[in-house]
Amino acid sequence: VGPDGTRITTVPRYKIEALDPASTWQTIASNNSLKYLQAAFNAGIENPIGMCLQDAGWRNGPWLGKKPTQYHTVYKTWRDYIKNVAIQKEVPDWKFSQEDVRVSLVWGAQVLQKIAREVRVSENKIIAAEKLAAMAKVYKDAVLPQAAFDEAWRGILLAQHHDCWIVPYNGRKGFTWADNVLTWTSAADSIADRSLQQSVLALAPHDLQKGDYFIRVFNVLGHKRSEMVKATLPAGMDPAKMLVVDDRGNEIRSQVISDTNGKQIAFAASVPSLGYNTYRLQTKKFASMESNHVFLQKSGSYRIESNLYTIIIDPAEGGVIKSLVAKKLNNKEFVDKTHARKFNELRGYFYKDRGFFSSTQSPATITVVEDGSLYTKILIKGHINHHPFTQTLNVLQNQPVIELGVKIDWIGNPGIGDEYKQAGGYRQEDYRKAFYNDTDKLQTLFPLNLADQKVYKDAPFDVTESRLENTFFNSWDSIKNNIILNWVDVTDRAGKYGLALFTDHTTSYMQGAGLPLGLTTQYSGVGLWGRNYSITAPTAINYALLPHEGRWEKGNNQNANTAWNNPMITHVFKSAAGNENYRKSLVGFSGAGFEITAVLVDGDDLLVRFFNAESNLADQHVFFDCKATSVDLVELDGRLKQHLASTNKGNRTMINLNIPAFGIRTIRLSNFQNSNYVHK
Repeated sequence: VGPDGTRITTVPRYKIEALDPASTWQTIASNNSLKYLQAAFNAGIENPIGMCLQDAGWRNGPWLGKKPTQYHTVYKTWRDYIKNVAIQKEVPDWKFSQEDVRVSLVWGAQVLQKIAREVRVSENKIIAAEKLAAMAKVYKDAVLPQAAFDEAWRGILLAQHHDCWIVPYNGRKGFTWADNVLTWTSAADSIADRSLQQSVLALAPHDLQKGDYFIRVFNVLGHKRSEMVKATLPAGMDPAKMLVVDDRGNEIRSQVISDTNGKQIAFAASVPSLGYNTYRLQTKKFASMESNHVFLQKSGSYRIESNLYTIIIDPAEGGVIKSLVAKKLNNKEFVDKTHARKFNELRGYFYKDRGFFSSTQSPATITVVEDGSLYTKILIKGHINHHPFTQTLNVLQNQPVIELGVKIDWIGNPGIGDEYKQAGGYRQEDYRKAFYNDTDKLQTLFPLNLADQKVYKDAPFDVTESRLENTFFNSWDSIKNNIILNWVDVTDRAGKYGLALFTDHTTSYMQGAGLPLGLTTQYSGVGLWGRNYSITAPTAINYALLPHEGRWEKGNNQNANTAWNNPMITHVFKSAAGNENYRKSLVGFSGAGFEITAVLVDGDDLLVRFFNAESNLADQHVFFDCKATSVDLVELDGRLKQHLASTNKGNRTMINLNIPAFGIRTIRLSNFQNSNYVHK
């Protein structure tokens, strides 16, 4: 039943033999019971596999040997089982997808949001640190902090463990799983930050006594990037009086970032793949004129203009987006103006107040924070119920990703979500759970002007085309995969236009007939094992929108999302040798669509891992800005798979690389040599 009382979908309550009638967290396979084995045999499974993996920190496992069993049971790895135990005869292919994994957590709860954001930050930082450290090793023979990286990864892997997410409150005070995640990720962040700083210093010449000021911009991704970056200038240097120029003396468009007390300058940088570019700072001879892109209209709404978009914000309805027109996509309007819900609206069921509340019920105030030639930033301040919130909206010239965020300053601990058993009577074996129901949680909504919508979503090294009619469920026996890892994309049925929603943390999304695309923003109430997942602090999350033409591949979703998650790194230095090695690129491609997911130094060898995220160009020329005695294709565990033919030109090594869609390839360059090649 939908929030307005109408029936949205009917889920038949049928008996699923594999589900445990006394549990909503495991199936009858958990203890390898006779009932499970017989059910498997009846289903034609000749060699059933089941039982639980040992949970982290449990002392009563592993199960085998600790608990009596009357059946012949042995432990197997999945690799061993599939290769040596499973039926080898011809069987139909299973078109397995992300949606075949049906999982549910207390999505929207603050403790889970906090864990998910902490883990996401650490994952991005450590990978960036490893890549930049490899660059510093190749170009400057810098010391590699491998032991520190190993320790950082140990903490991140622990923070990714399911116990941290399923029972975050378990443990003694100050030492819960959530507390441990903060400890582990903070330590990993400290290691990554320290390594990034050391690598940047190694890769940038510096002399504090003489020379000009330069800004070196580092790109840790596998594609060329042309986008706005921010740099903090030294004390006493006024960004308003500075000019940014490239290596040929051409002025680069720049803008002072006023909300940093005038300490930062933004400019449009162009940086090659897995490399850097350098810009010089000069004193301006005259004041430049800033462009205005925000206009107050007679209706009271605000119009934002960039070279890519026209966006209308309506303060009378809580600051919702009334219109989003993509100028270079045939002036396509992406907002469904006929829908009852509004674009970028906050809406949820407050069960203590017995009703749905929306940000559209109170007017908002609009503040223009930045309005320059590169960058526009506005603040939307309003209320939902009686709780104040602030939304941000950033629009950048020449950049298709629209950045948004929300911070809600909660008053007390409101109850938000399905009111089922919120007042007591929770039973863990009850199939129905309040936190399963996303339709009642606080959602940020995006009604889209796209006919007969189709949904795509990313998964680790994969993209799934959704087969779900909707994501709605409220019981253990009807769970659906409604997970947004990095992005979810909605297109029209014809695949002509689409819009991707990016999020800064793993959470759930909502989509289906009667309700628009929604990002789960807050839940407060009873959760797993009856624990109260309460609100204890302001809620703050970031998200982004990418309107595009075609399906997700043509929309460049994957590259755009990795860039949003990995802003380029800037470093200001003073040097008389700033013109040397202005631009470098350690690894590059002849085409687009390949990602560089990892760059590691292993003794005297360089390991580079590639992923074909969205390219139809399975064959590409790849260059490495160093020499090597041999180039090999290796497995993930290091085993040699194939020697690759390579050619050398100057200090470069070049190969042809074939990666099918969603394929992963790891290349080992043996005995790499430091390069003196200057990329032009």
